[in-house]
Amino acid sequence: MATKKSPETVRVVVRCRPMSRKEVEDSRVKIVQINDKSGEVALRNPEADAREAPKPFTFDQVYDHEIGQEAVFETTAMPIVDSVLQGYNGTVFAYGQTGTGKTHTMEGQWDPPTLRGIIPRAFCHVFECIDATHEQNFLVRASFLEIYNEEVRDLLSKDPKNRLELKESVDSGVYVKDLTSYVVKGVSEMENVLLAGKKNRSVGSTLMNQDSSRSHSIFSIIIESSVEDKDGNKHIKAGKLNLVDLAGSERQSKTGATGDRLKEATKINLSLSALGNVISSLVDAKSKHVPYRDSKLTRLLQDSLGGNTKTVMVANMGPADYNYDETISTLRYANRAKNIKNKPKINEDPKDAMLREFQEEIARLKAMLEQQGGEGEGDG
Repeated sequence: MATKKSPETVRVVVRCRPMSRKEVEDSRVKIVQINDKSGEVALRNPEADAREAPKPFTFDQVYDHEIGQEAVFETTAMPIVDSVLQGYNGTVFAYGQTGTGKTHTMEGQWDPPTLRGIIPRAFCHVFECIDATHEQNFLVRASFLEIYNEEVRDLLSKDPKNRLELKESVDSGVYVKDLTSYVVKGVSEMENVLLAGKKNRSVGSTLMNQDSSRSHSIFSIIIESSVEDKDGNKHIKAGKLNLVDLAGSERQSKTGATGDRLKEATKINLSLSALGNVISSLVDAKSKHVPYRDSKLTRLLQDSLGGNTKTVMVANMGPADYNYDETISTLRYANRAKNIKNKPKINEDPKDAMLREFQEEIARLKAMLEQQGGEGEGDG
């Protein structure tokens, strides 16, 4: 009899950006309090009575504006990257209102290097670990896609505006048919793949953000490793790391969106709403149906939410009073997500997986026998 894997919840961290220059000039009031020791965010309603206590939310980790990019990576994403090197699937995704620092968290600035975000730091960490491991062979591949106006586009294709189809298979779950992937042998090759794809990414200017992401992007790294046992048999594991930069949720009245920007915003909000519905369904005990098929985004994140993946959600928010509605919405969204249960397992050939389960079962039975023997001696 196989032992059942105990589910693990999605880890949720919250990062609050500093007040912007415009917010300071407009004399905006800070309504967010961050306590990084207790993992608590307290949000004050600017229109409420002054005696009303701020609303508290607790998360796995919370960061104020003073946190550096390196510390965010090490505490948030590095454990996921390490798991992928062991053969698990891992996802890190940034969520939040437009202009709250999602792209800064995921990608950051290339120069100076201290401002680099999770994605470029993940590249370095992957190859540092591979270079330090001598008893295994590795093969690393990278792909980069965006979901723009509910169309899946290959950012590494010669024609990135071509629509790609989503398919589903028993072995690999939901995947993108004909998606380009490149074998990469080092950090600089991986960076070149990212920069090539970035040139094709859909961005546009809104009142909230000059370089607003108008699409959701997913940069995926597949790491295959092969190790030889004493009998000369090779065992292969394959982990997949998804690094997801979601487009921001937004209100037309604030972004001033018209024409194409408005059409983009409508599609962005629809897919984020579908993501919210999936999260709600996963944590609602009465829900029998999870609406993954309501958007391309939720289908591609299906394994990351409730499936075979270790997942971290970084909820980004701003500190100013005029964003209260959006900020409380982000915090509620994140608060629900931390109750999602995933069942990650190492992706290896089935025989090996069964052997692993038998070994775990034998170890568990041995521990039970030892415990019973110890109790029997105590009775004498």
